[in-house]
Amino acid sequence: MIGSMTRTPPIDDAPRQSPAASPPAPQSHFVPRPWLLALVLVVVTFVAYQPAWHAGFIWDDDLLTANAVMSAHHGLTMIWTSLAVGRYYPLTLTTLWVQRHLWGLHPLPYHLVNILFHAANAVVVYFLLRQLRIPAAWLAAMVWALHPVNVQSVAWITEFKNIQSGFFFFLAVLLFLKFDEQRRQMLRWYSGYLSTLWYLLAFLCGSAAILSNASTAVLPLALLLAVWWQRGHAERADALRIAPYVAMAWLVAGLAILEQYSHALRAGAAEWRLEPAQRLVIAGKAVWFYAAGVLWPFRLAFMYPRWDVHALSWWSWVPLAALVAVTVALWRCRGRPWCRAVLFAGGYFVVMLAPVLGLFNIYYFRFSFVADRFQYLASAGIIALVCGGAAVLWQRAGLSAVAPARRLVRHSSSEGGSLGEGGLVRHSSSEGGRVVAVAAASVLAALGILTWRQARIYQDSETLWRDTLAKNPSCWVAHNSLGYLFLQEGKISEAIAHYDQALRIKPDSAETHGNLAYVFLQEGRISDAIAQYDQALRIQPDQYQVHYNLALALEQAGRTDEAIAHFEQALRIKPEYAEAHSSLGYAFLQEGKTSDAIAQYDQALRIQPEYAEAHYGLALALEQADRTEEAFAHCEQALWLKPDLTPAQDAVARLRARLW
Repeated sequence: MIGSMTRTPPIDDAPRQSPAASPPAPQSHFVPRPWLLALVLVVVTFVAYQPAWHAGFIWDDDLLTANAVMSAHHGLTMIWTSLAVGRYYPLTLTTLWVQRHLWGLHPLPYHLVNILFHAANAVVVYFLLRQLRIPAAWLAAMVWALHPVNVQSVAWITEFKNIQSGFFFFLAVLLFLKFDEQRRQMLRWYSGYLSTLWYLLAFLCGSAAILSNASTAVLPLALLLAVWWQRGHAERADALRIAPYVAMAWLVAGLAILEQYSHALRAGAAEWRLEPAQRLVIAGKAVWFYAAGVLWPFRLAFMYPRWDVHALSWWSWVPLAALVAVTVALWRCRGRPWCRAVLFAGGYFVVMLAPVLGLFNIYYFRFSFVADRFQYLASAGIIALVCGGAAVLWQRAGLSAVAPARRLVRHSSSEGGSLGEGGLVRHSSSEGGRVVAVAAASVLAALGILTWRQARIYQDSETLWRDTLAKNPSCWVAHNSLGYLFLQEGKISEAIAHYDQALRIKPDSAETHGNLAYVFLQEGRISDAIAQYDQALRIQPDQYQVHYNLALALEQAGRTDEAIAHFEQALRIKPEYAEAHSSLGYAFLQEGKTSDAIAQYDQALRIQPEYAEAHYGLALALEQADRTEEAFAHCEQALWLKPDLTPAQDAVARLRARLW
C-alpha cells in the first residue's frame, strides 16, 4: 500500500434525495461543454504563439537543414537502426523526416505543427485533470498552454521531441486511468474487453512517448503516482501492469544514455567529470530553480549561466536538504487532503525532472545545467496544484468560481451552485465569483502577453543570441554563434570580434578555435588557420570535423600527405562520414592513387547516394582508369542531382567526345 488516504465515493454511490427534499434549483447559467472549452484552448494557444508563425530556423535546427539523413529517401532506415542522425528518438525523427519531405526548408509549416501539437497537449491535459478530479481543470490547462516556460519547446522547431512525446505521454496516463477505472467497475459483460482495449491503447501511447523522447522513460512512475492519487493506494498488481512500460523505458533510456555518453567523449570528457556529491547538489538546486520559473516566469533565458558547483560548502546542500525535509513532512501528514495533493503534484514534478537533474550526463550540460524546455511536462504538476488549490481556497471563502469536478457537486449544490461540464461552479448571486473570474482572466492575459513576447525572441538566430547575451553576458556559446552568423553574412571583422570574446570567456572551447580557423581559411591565412585547428585538436583530439577541416587546410598548403592522415583520422572517428570519404578520394586522385580514390568515392556514395560532388569525383577517377562509359554515367548523374555543377558540365562534354 503506497497510501492510506480514503476517497470520497463517486456521486452515483451517494444517497439519493427525493425531489421534494432537494434545494431550490439555482438560477440557470450557461456552462460551456468540454469540447467548446477544448476549442478555446486551441484558438488561444495559436493566438499567443502568433510571433512563432513568422520565425525561422535557429541554433541546432541544422538537424533538419544540414543533416543528409533527414533529406535522404532511405533516411528512415538509418533513423531507426543507427545513431547516424546524432541522437536517438526515432519516432520524433520520423515525424521530422516526413515533414522535411513535405515542406522542404520552409519554416512556417514546422512552426504551425509545433503549435498545433502544443494546443493538442493542452486539450489532453484538460481531460486528464478532469479524469483525476483536479479542481479548476480547464483553468490549469489554459495556464499551462499559455505559460512562457513552454515557449522554448514550442517556438524551437527541433524541440518538437518535447511536444510530440508530451502528447503521447499525457494520453498514455489518461488511457491507463480509463483502463483502471473500467477494470474496477466491471458493470457490463463487455467491461473486460473494454478495459483490455484501454490498456493496449495506453501501452501503445506510452511506447510512442518513450520512442519520441527518452526523458519520458519515467512514465511508469508517473502512472503509479496517478493510480495512487485516483484510488488512495496502489496494489502489488500495479507493478505487473506497468512492467511492459518499464521494459520499454529501460531499452530506450539505455540507448539514450549511450548516445549522450558518446557525445560527451567527443566533446571532451572534462566537461562531465562530476563527483556524485556534485550531482546531488545540482539536482537539489535545479528542482527549486524550475519551481521558481513556473511560479515567477520572468527573465527567462534561452541559455542560463552554468553553475559553479562546490560540494564541500555546506550552503550548497541547503536546496537538497530543504527538498528532503519538505518531502518527509508531506509524507508524514499524507492523511490530510492538502498534504496529499502537494505530495502528488510535487512528486510528479520531481519524477518528470529526474532525467535532467544532473544525475546522468547530458550533452547540453556543458553549456548549462538547466533549460526551460527540460520542464515542459513537469510544469503541469505545479500549475495544476496552484490552480486547484486556489479554487478550493476560494470556494471555502465563499467566493467560488471554480470548484472540484463531480465529487464536489453535492457540496456545491447545497450552497446554491451548479456544476458545468468544464468543472466551473457558477454562483447565481456571488460578487466574489465575478472577482475570481476577473482575477483568473487577468492571470491568463498576463501569461499570454509574456508568451507572446518570449516567442518573439525566437524570430531568428541573431535576435535569440542577442537576447541571451543581454540576460547572460558570460554566455560564450552566444558569442560563438553570433560569430558564425556574421561570417555567413560576410562580416568578417564582426565575426572575429565575437570569436575573440568567446575565447576570452572560455579559452578551452574547441568549437570556437575551429570556427576562428575557418575564418582565417576564408581570408587566405592558411598558417593561422592550421594553428587554430591544431589548438582545437589539443583540447578535443576526437573531433572528426576539426580533423576534416584541418585536412582541407593542409591540402591548400600543399601538405597532401598530412592532409590524407587527418582525413583518415576523421574516418576512424566517424566511419560513415561521406564528405571525408569524398575528400580523401580527391586527395588520392591528386597523388595518382586511382584505385584508392575509386574505393573512397564508392564509400561516399554508399553512405549518401545523392552526393553530386562524389559522383563527379568518381567520374574523374574512372576516367583516369580508362573506364570512360562508367565515368560518363556518373558525370551525368552528378549533373542530374546538381545542374549548376560547372566542372561536371565540362567533364560531360569531354567524355562525350571520347565516347563518340
